[in-house]
Formats: sequence, structure tokens, C-alpha cells
Amino acid sequence: MAMPQNSTRENGFCFTQPLNFSCPSPRPGKAGRTLGAASGGDGCGTPLSNGIASSGAPSPSDSCAEPLCTPTPAEEETPFEEGIKYVSAEGEELACGWGAFTPGCLQLCNTSKGVLFFLCVASFLQGMTVNGFINTVITSIERRFDLRSYQSGLIASSYDIAACVCLTFVSYFGGNGHKPRWLGWGVLVMGLGSLLFALPHFTTGRYEARSAAEVGVCGGNQSLPCSQAASSLSGYRFVFMLGQFLHGMGATPLYTLGVTYLDENVKTNYSPVYIAVFYTAAILGPAAGYLVGGMFLNIYTEIGREIDIAPENTLWVGAWWIGFLGAGAASLLISIPILGYPQRLPGSQRYIVMRVSEAHQLKDGSHKKASDPDFGKTVKDLPRSVLLLLKNPTFIFLCLAGATEATLIAGMSTFGPKFLESQFSLSASEAATFFGYLVVPAGGGGTFLGGFLVNKFKLRCSGIIKLCLLCTVSSLLAIFIFFIHCPNMPMAGVTQMYSGSALPGGHLNLTAACNAQCGCLQENYSPVCGTDGIMYYSPCHAGCKRVSENLRNGKKVYHECSCVDKALLPGPGDAEPGKCTSSCAKRPLLLCFMFVVILFTFLSSIPALTATLRCVSDRQRSFALGIQWIVVRTLGGIPGPIAFGSMIDKSCLLWQDQCGEQGSCYVYQNSAMSRYTLVAGLVYKVLGTTFFIVACLLYKPPPPESAPGSSDASENGTSDLQEHKPSLPAEEDI
Repeated sequence: MAMPQNSTRENGFCFTQPLNFSCPSPRPGKAGRTLGAASGGDGCGTPLSNGIASSGAPSPSDSCAEPLCTPTPAEEETPFEEGIKYVSAEGEELACGWGAFTPGCLQLCNTSKGVLFFLCVASFLQGMTVNGFINTVITSIERRFDLRSYQSGLIASSYDIAACVCLTFVSYFGGNGHKPRWLGWGVLVMGLGSLLFALPHFTTGRYEARSAAEVGVCGGNQSLPCSQAASSLSGYRFVFMLGQFLHGMGATPLYTLGVTYLDENVKTNYSPVYIAVFYTAAILGPAAGYLVGGMFLNIYTEIGREIDIAPENTLWVGAWWIGFLGAGAASLLISIPILGYPQRLPGSQRYIVMRVSEAHQLKDGSHKKASDPDFGKTVKDLPRSVLLLLKNPTFIFLCLAGATEATLIAGMSTFGPKFLESQFSLSASEAATFFGYLVVPAGGGGTFLGGFLVNKFKLRCSGIIKLCLLCTVSSLLAIFIFFIHCPNMPMAGVTQMYSGSALPGGHLNLTAACNAQCGCLQENYSPVCGTDGIMYYSPCHAGCKRVSENLRNGKKVYHECSCVDKALLPGPGDAEPGKCTSSCAKRPLLLCFMFVVILFTFLSSIPALTATLRCVSDRQRSFALGIQWIVVRTLGGIPGPIAFGSMIDKSCLLWQDQCGEQGSCYVYQNSAMSRYTLVAGLVYKVLGTTFFIVACLLYKPPPPESAPGSSDASENGTSDLQEHKPSLPAEEDI
């Protein structure tokens, strides 16, 4: 098999003589060994696909690169006779290290597996911090720093705003630059953001929480006047926003340059598996954030100080800041090895030679512009790069489908714990932990399984899009489970009258004859569960006169509660702090189908990402991922929590009253919450299904007879290179 003379392909290789792949299998050899056919004395100056010019001298740093074919003895005697060598540009160092410090022990990590490990740790830390800790501790931060809900929403959105601002710059210039350095500095900035986020804990005074014994019982309520209760702590929201902004800046290279760096340095068939492992770590991060963050919330924020209120009390503030300190320190440490990786891994050029493109074919042939080796190296090419992507309908509709899925994921991660908390009558820490247990197998397993399926069945781009469509339809069917819901626990004055009858017109009525003399204030929300199985707004609203401590479990018990009926016996009953336990029979079914929805939503994530990488030209992959993330965040990540939050707020029964101003929601109506969640889920899932169908119909694959390495080649095409390519060493495939 021979390739045409003087042909310049998309990968940027110029072949001055026919390439002959007649050798059956490779054997280890020195760098600079010939590839089978050769270039004579006048080499080709065309740079390789990663911007590296081919030079004629062998490089010691390429010692790990394996030739595609082993030369014959005659060719070994005349190494410059008909051969193309795996060589680096003059002065380029492919060893792992920092500057001149490149010890031999570090070269054990200078492989695709080593890169994958460190990138997985970085994505795990990013997911744990941004999508785990932030969502878990946001309620505690609101309480500690007197923030309103919209202010905490701005804190959460600062991450996506920063990412949108930086994505174009990072993906365009980083895609043509030294990717590991961009990645390393990004992780370092992310670590600084985590440390900054924890800073307000150390710069504010001690948190003073009034005891439930002082303000909770009948006749003992004391409340600060509104003028005194107001504080200047809400100004710290700008510190939190800056910390989130740094999180967004630092994570931007991770999911654009990190993905393409992996894709460039492994065999095409194994790229989905590597990316799936990378994203699985990113999914396990939030799950760990929910679990660990929930544990930290059970520790009082002022560590070492004794307090007589329990975590169930609404005045409790947990140690929200510990997780950010640990994650910040770990990010700073993990950035050091990432900064030491070379621009490309030793031996990666053979994968570039073997790579074939499945880029969507534009009718006017303008997609061939991206084959120019000098394309994308200057700012003047930026508008043309954007135009090429906008003219690719498959890419556009994959971006829109990704935005709809991102909306669901963002809404699910933000309000999933709140949904469980309301439906099953759990505390905030219990709901966060429960949701973490749900996301670990469903989200992590679905992400890895998606990449595995693409590799297992050797799916091409059109087949990958069909797999995404199948997953989306499956989750669309499963989302109908939200037709069912768990009933609200009865709450006196909120869901029913104190006498047990329905509230007229759904209006609140927290005052009854049994607590009229107590002078209860609505600012002091501290739910208790009476022995009659009914919840009350506070011990005062239950008419409780005194409080004691249960010696068996250490919990407080309120006695002589005039609104609580004793079972079988006349007289006032008792109450315990916290919500009444729900015994919903539909709980297993609801959890099972929520698992299915999360599983199939994440199952399509890696195939959709792989399809995005394959439907664009090789030189535009990093930039295409950057543009896709901008679309996903602008249309999905930023408005997603706002859309879900506004719909869920419509189901609120009881709002917080802060000196006449409406605060956060205390109690939701479960039936309305399920109904609004169903409507939002159906709208976005139907849109996602539609976008995947259109992307599949509009995709135009390259003709099968195209040459390998060109923009017209398909992965499983009929080219001779694919049919007769030599086998590569198994240990370097994965």
C-alpha cells in the first residue's frame, strides 16, 4: 500500500515518498528508527498536528516512542534512505519534570495512565468542591452570614460566569499551546479559590446561637429587635463570589484541554474509556462532597466550643469551612505533578499517524480549511474557527442537547437533596448524605458505562449519537415516576388546623387556644414532633412549658405541651425537636426510578462528548469543547438552577419571615413539588431527545474511501491503513 507523494493531510504530515507498511509487527527500538518508507535528504518542513516540526536528528527524549514497523537490516545500515522518523522539535523535551529537573523515577508516570491518574484526582477535587461542598453548605452559609436566597444564588452562579468568560480564551490558545501547563496552573488557581472561600470563617467573630431552652418554650421567647438583628456579615458574599470565580477560572482548562490531551495521547478506540474514567472521577467528586460535607455539618462551626443545641435545630451552623481547606490544599499539591508533564507524551505520534477523522462534511468544503497546519495559531483565525463550528449542524445540535442535559443535572444536583428532604421528612445533613449514596452508583456507574459501550461496540459517530438518543428516551420514560409523591407530614397550622381539620383556603393559622397565652413569634422556627405524630412550628407553638434532656440519647424533650394530645391518657403530651419520621410506602419505588433517571442521564454524557470530538476536525477539538461548554453553561448550567428553583418555590407552603421580609422556604407541598419537577423534567428531556434526533439526521460522515489522517476519513473506513495497519504493543494501548 502506498500513499501519494507530497500529500499534506489533516494531521499535518507531509510524505515526500510513498509510505510502505509491509512489516508485520513492530519491535522495540531506538528513537529515530525509520517508519518503513523514507524521506530523503530534503525533509518536509510541514509541522505535525500538534504544531511540532519534523527534524532530521534523532532525539533521546523520544526513547519511549515505538515505530510502526521494524526496518530490515539493509534499512538499518542506511537510516536516511526512505524513512520518516518520530522526532521532536529542536529543543523540545518529552521527559516528565520541571525545567532541568527530570529525575528518572518520574518517567514511570510519563504515560497516558499517569496523566489520567492526576487528571482524575484534579476532576475529583473540582467536583467535590464546586458541585458537592457548595450545594451541601449553602444553607449553613446563608444562616451564618445572613444571606438571602438570591445572594446565595449569585454565589453559585459565579462559577459558571467565570467559566463562560475564560472558555474562549483558554480553549483557543491553550488548545494550540502547552496543555499540561495550562492544566497545572488552572488546578493551582482552583486551590486558591477554595482557600479563599474558607477565609470568612477566620476573619469573623464567633457565631453566637441562642439556646432552645431560652427562646423555644412557651412564655420564654426572646427575640432581638430587627434593627439589632441586622448585621454587616452579608458583605462577605463578595468574598464567596470571588472564591467561586477562581474555581471557575481554574476548572476551565480541566474539561476542555484535559479531555483533548487524553484524546491525543491514546489510541482512538480507547479514548472513550479514558475520558469515561476521567468523568467518572468528576461524578464521584460531588457524591463524596455530599457525604463528607454532610458529616462536617454535624460538627459545630466553632470547633471545641460546647453548645446546647442539636444539629436538627435551625440555629445550628455546622463546620462548613473544613472541606474547603482540605480541598484547597490538595489542589495545590496535585498541580505540581501536572505542571511537570511534557507537551505531548513519548510515543504519541504514532496515534496521530493512525488517527482518522469523522468530521462532519460541509457542502461547501470549508471544513478542509482546518486541515491547514498553521490554522488556529493566531487571533485572526478565531472568527473563522467560530464560523466553521457554527456551520456544523451536528456540532450545534449536540451542544443544544448537552445544554438540556446540563440543565437537568444542575437542577438535580442543586435541588435533589431538598427534594429528598421534603418528600421523606429528613434533616438537611441526612438528605445530603442520602443523595450522595444515590449519585455514587448511578452517576459514576452511568458515566463509566457510557464510555465502555462506545469502546466495546466500536461505535462510529452516527452510532454514538443513536446511543445518546436511546439513553435520553429511556430517562424520559422513567421521569414519569414523579407522578407519584409522598404525602406531607401533618403540621399544625400549616397543612391542617390544630383540631385536625383542613385549613380554610390554604391560609396559615399558627395560633390556637392551646398556645394563645404563650406569645409565640413566627421568627423562631424550630419544628418539633409531638407524641401524637403531628409536627408543630416550634416548642412554643406546641404549648410546651419546660424542657429536659433524655439521658438515653442526649436529645432534648419538651414537656407539658398543651397542644399535644397524649395517647390513651388525658392531659398535655411531650414533643421532641426535629421533624416527624416519614413512613411513606412509595419511598422505595420513587428512589428506584430516580436512580434510573440519574443513570441514563449520565450514561449519555461520555458518548455525547465523544461524538462532539469526532464530528469536528482534529485541530478544532479543544476549541470545539470550549464553545460547547460556553453553550452548555449559558443555556444550561446558569439558568438551570434558577429555572428549577423558581418552579420548586411555587410549591412552598411556609416562608421564612425575617422582620417582614420573605426569606427561604421552610415547608413545601410534596404533591406540587413532584408535579413541577415532572413538568420541568419532561420539557428538557423532550427537547434533548429532539436535538439528538436532528443531530443524527443531519450528520454527514466522510466517504469510506477517504485516506487515513485526512478530514475525509472514517474510523472504520476501507482505507488500506486501517486494514493493514500493524499491531501495536498491547501494554501501550491502554
